[in-house]
Formats: sequence, C-alpha cells, structure tokens
Amino acid sequence: MNAPTTRHSQGTPSWLGAVNDRVGLSALLDHGPLTRNRICELVGVSKPTASMMMSRLIAAGVVEESGQLAGSPGRNAVLYSARTDRPLGVAIAIDAFRMRARIVDAAGGDRPAVTIALPRDAAARSAVDEVSAAIREASAAAGTDPAMVHTVCIGTAGYVDPGGEGALFSETLPGWPTTGLREVLERALGITVFIENDVNLAALAERESGAGAGRDVFALLWLGNGVGTSFDVAGDLHRGTFGGAGEIGFLPLSVEAHALDEHARTSTDLVGAAAVRRIAEARGIGGADFAGVLESITASEARDEIIDEIGLRIAHISLPLLATLDPGLLVLAGPTAAVGGSRLAEAVERDIRRLSRWYPEVVATHIVGDAVLQGAHAFLTAKVREELLGRVARLAMP
Repeated sequence: MNAPTTRHSQGTPSWLGAVNDRVGLSALLDHGPLTRNRICELVGVSKPTASMMMSRLIAAGVVEESGQLAGSPGRNAVLYSARTDRPLGVAIAIDAFRMRARIVDAAGGDRPAVTIALPRDAAARSAVDEVSAAIREASAAAGTDPAMVHTVCIGTAGYVDPGGEGALFSETLPGWPTTGLREVLERALGITVFIENDVNLAALAERESGAGAGRDVFALLWLGNGVGTSFDVAGDLHRGTFGGAGEIGFLPLSVEAHALDEHARTSTDLVGAAAVRRIAEARGIGGADFAGVLESITASEARDEIIDEIGLRIAHISLPLLATLDPGLLVLAGPTAAVGGSRLAEAVERDIRRLSRWYPEVVATHIVGDAVLQGAHAFLTAKVREELLGRVARLAMP
C-alpha cells in the first residue's frame, strides 16, 4: 500500500504569493512610492502578478494608493506606498535624569525626537511610568497612535544579564527594578521590550552611517561620564555570555597607567568625567557640570595640550582591548571624543604605537547628534519591519 501523499505549502500558489508579497512590500519600504511598472522591474514579476500583489497588500492594510505619476504617455500611473503608521516602535535613550525618544516605523523614517526630564529622587521614579511617557510623548510628536506601538528599545549605560533573573547592572536608572526589568515592562505595557547597552547602540549607528560603514571589523570606545567598548564583526555585536562584554570601565589600571594619575584605580577613573575635570582644573578651567567642562576645554587656549594628555590616557586603557580583540579600526565616540575630534584620534593612534606592538587605525566618530538614539532607531527599524513582513506571511497561510 502506497504511503499517503503529504501536500507541502512550499511551492503552492499561496506560498509563492506570500513570497512575492513580502518582496513587493520590501521594495516599497526600501524605495518609497512606486508604480506598477517599477515594481515589476525591482521584483522581477509580470504586470498581472504585480497588480495581484498590490491588491492583496492593499486588502491586508499594509499598502495604499498614494497618488499618480504624471508625465508618462497614456494614463497617469498609480503610485503604491507602504503604510508606515502600523506597527510602530519607540527608540529610547536614557541617562540618569533625561530620556530621549522617537517613533520608529518599518521604513526607518525620520520622526521627531522628544526629550523628557526625569525625577532626581529615586523614590519618585517608575520604569513603567517613564517608558509609558516616552511612548505617549513620542507618538504625540510624530502624530501617530500610541496603540500602534508594539516594541520599544531602551538604550542605557550598563546592561541586563540575559540569564538567571535578568539582573540589571546600571548606575543610571535609580528606582527601576534591579531584576526582571524586561518582564516587568512587557507585562505592564503589553509590548515587546529590548534593553540594550548604550555603547552597543552607538556602534550600530556607526555601522549604519558612520566610520564603521563598510568595515568588516571595528571596535568602538565610548568616552563620557564612564568608559565602555563595543566590538562589531560584520554588523554582529559581541555581547558576551552574561551581557557584559566591553565593560572595561571597571578594569584596574596597569602600573604605568596609574602613574599618570594618582587618583585613578580603574579605566573610568583615568579618562571618565571626573578625570577630565581634574585635567581641566589643573589648568584653571572649570564648568558647572561635565558638559560645561567640555565646553570650557573647547574654548581654551590649552585645548590641544589637554587633548594630547587625554589621548595618552586613552591609549593606555585601550591596550587590554587591543590585546584581546586586535581590531584594525578603533572608533572614538561619546562626549569627550566629540570635543577631541581628529586631534584626539591622532594622539591615541600615535601613543598606542609608541606603547605597544599594535597599530590600529584610530578615528573620531562620524555620527552627528545622539548616537545612542540613532542606534536604537536602527535596531528597532529591523524589528518593526520584520513584524510587518511577518504579518503578510501569516495572512497568506492556508
């Protein structure tokens, strides 16, 4: 007796239609409004097939007619556009007392960012309330429905252990749960939550449109209140087993590095905000806060001298990173790097070569603006896009 024949969905009209629909929707997300003829060229289908694709996608609520293209022979051609008002995400970058947020759609559109001040009293802080406020205010700024937000990405200093109880290791989120943060937010808000290290997100931004674009491997060194690194291999970030890869700010200094500053015991002590303030104050330069100190350094006649001193310190704390990962490109990012610019990069590269056997190319970040928020936006665009394309595939399932 012959075995019964099993019918597989692969190769059936519904499966082929789903594949075409995903490719067609991807083309609209990548290129913007397109005519049927242009869709045929990009996707490689016939005009009747393109028409059926657009009809199915319109019925599914993910594509709409958005006008006509004038100027061609005969009747004006209809333009088709992907609907980017649903689903949506919110990219969030959070410091101790300030949060920036922006709506993210499947096409990666440029939506306005909002800044929200946070309470300084830990007792008045609430992770659920603050993320809810980010969703609400970002949606209002973009003119979108907050109910369409299905995913958020939170970029913060520190990291969440992906195993165990999901312990939060961060000094910049007072009042937030120290365990189970992701589960708390997802349960209360009914959305998917990603919590990412801010330096990793800065590296994503650098990969997307900065110095890391087109490079196989690079490392990013963040220089701000604290110090951290991220390692990128062809767009894949190495986070480590416990999520703490790159947390070099806690590393103790070598004898030679400690000799540069008697107050320093760790990498953060040597080049973090407190160290930069000490270097500036030794030359009579001050400021109300870290940002003020950096502004004063920029305007000072001693700027180059200060940048060179900071560069030597950065070279010392880079050596463990270079010995472990041996990247060909080291990108300097963060507030201190923004002030130092190309001179700081040149000083670090020169001193690394003088101190060690490594000789990476060292460059200043190419990202203008909020690198962490830009990285969260890039991360979330891929997630929202996959959700939208997944919806098309599910509609085609028998």
